[in-house]
Amino acid sequence: MTQRSVLVVLFDGVQSLDVTGPVEVFAGASHFPGAGYELRTASLDGAPVRTGSGLTLVPDGGLADAEPPHTLLVPGGEGTRSPDPALVDWLRDHAAHAERLVSVCTGALLLAAAGLLDGHRVTTHWTVCEHLARSYPAVEVDPDPIFVRDGRLATSAGVTAGIDLALALVEEDHGRDIALTIARHLVVFLRRPGNQAQFSAQLTAQTARREPLREVQHWITEHPGDDLSVEALAARARLSPRHFARAFQTETGVTPGRYVDRVRLEHARRLLEDTTDGITGISRACGYGTPEAMRRAFTKALGTAPAEYRRRFRTQPAID
Repeated sequence: MTQRSVLVVLFDGVQSLDVTGPVEVFAGASHFPGAGYELRTASLDGAPVRTGSGLTLVPDGGLADAEPPHTLLVPGGEGTRSPDPALVDWLRDHAAHAERLVSVCTGALLLAAAGLLDGHRVTTHWTVCEHLARSYPAVEVDPDPIFVRDGRLATSAGVTAGIDLALALVEEDHGRDIALTIARHLVVFLRRPGNQAQFSAQLTAQTARREPLREVQHWITEHPGDDLSVEALAARARLSPRHFARAFQTETGVTPGRYVDRVRLEHARRLLEDTTDGITGISRACGYGTPEAMRRAFTKALGTAPAEYRRRFRTQPAID
């Protein structure tokens, strides 16, 4: 089997975990016959680079001398905010020669600057999604998933999402068993689905300013299986349903229904991952009522059914 090559681009201000996370995943494949990767790192001139945390990384060589790789990986970091024009030019001229183009975190900004994301659906760290979309209107930015595949292009969210994406690529190249073994060795999940949300409902939504609405937010989180209709929540806040719905969206940035959906989904995911509770019981505890209703919610949000989600994220047997 021909060994796939992976070239990791280095630059001053790079995020060290964006580099080492995926590299450790790819390096883990070398323990399996025929599944290894030829890993190389390169900076523009081959000189050492200083990461955003102050670490120094010594590349294998310069980009000018690098052979076209199978997978070209561009990490993120503070150095992507004001990138070296020569690095952007190199990406514009050479990225097309790679069979697979990958960015981690804000590495997507470098690819966008080189015109490599135009017409593609991508993601990046949630804090810069709006900036990416505004600066490059030809790019379709999806702020929710932890990684996105669009043809030969793969983009991921913040640092640990680069590990998830690398595991997905190893699974694609060499199968689930090898990727699972690597994930277990690194003590990470195999693997968070690419369309899993970058952050929780509580982090996604703003905290309401008014005490009654904050109390309702906490109530939803602590009682996902209760009646969480607008009418019931409005009564708890001592507001009319219409006034409550309008005020909740104004202060949190999401509708009450959307917030409830996110909280229930998160609670169901945790129960599937951390307990042996049956799917029927989980669906009731999370307010779905029936396994079929929970299945529809999972399929819509995560692209997978609850049973498959549990199979991926839990190694202990469950009672279904």
